[in-house]
Amino acid sequence: MKLPQRLAAEFAGTFVLVLGGCGSAVLAAKFLPPNEKTGIGFGIGFAGVSLAFGLTVVVMAYAVGHISGGHFNPAITLGLAAGRRFEWKDAIPYIVTQVIAAIAAAAVLWVIALGQEGQTADALRNGGFATNGYGIRSPGLYSASAGFIIEVVMTAIFLMVIMGATDTRAPKGFAPLAIGLSLTLIHLVSIPVTNTSVNPARSTGPALFVGGDAITQLWLFWTAPIIGGILGALIYRLMAGDHDTVETAQALEA
Repeated sequence: MKLPQRLAAEFAGTFVLVLGGCGSAVLAAKFLPPNEKTGIGFGIGFAGVSLAFGLTVVVMAYAVGHISGGHFNPAITLGLAAGRRFEWKDAIPYIVTQVIAAIAAAAVLWVIALGQEGQTADALRNGGFATNGYGIRSPGLYSASAGFIIEVVMTAIFLMVIMGATDTRAPKGFAPLAIGLSLTLIHLVSIPVTNTSVNPARSTGPALFVGGDAITQLWLFWTAPIIGGILGALIYRLMAGDHDTVETAQALEA
């Protein structure tokens, strides 16, 4: 598949991931506040947002994964390159495309959110707009060190699942399900800590619209997932060997 086609697929997948996942957090997590008498509110909550992120990966991996590989995430792209499943020369175009797609999706979500009666840009920014953070910007007020550790560990786990599920020795046709479910699990564990990134592009898009600390804290949500992605890929290679690499795939095609 030619690079422009692959980049178009990456754009589509990343766009849906950010719009669907962050959109569920902004628009549906707390749709209505708790009733004063019953204390019952309406919204999908943490569990629903976690499932939304996982579902976006499942549907887009099935939709366009066969075109681009279905990364939708700079940490995955770099992890797969480190694990010799992806060519380094294509990493930068993939990452640039993913970030642009995330910004575009955040822009669409911003416009939609402002369409609610009484909603303002300041209120959206103050509400976080599904950005990631630590310290006072962490949903559970977790420290930067806690956020860094969980982002590294969760992204490493994510890459191990991706490498394993897409191994040619693994059961065929189930990789998107395993990958999507693992992302759901990751969100269920880490939303209280950082609002869950494990994806630098996903973090960057909403942060640009919020500004301030959302941008100054972005360093963690680039550094930690990339470290975790490379670490997870290398760990999987140590366990599984060099059975699947770019070089072996090219040799089989020759």
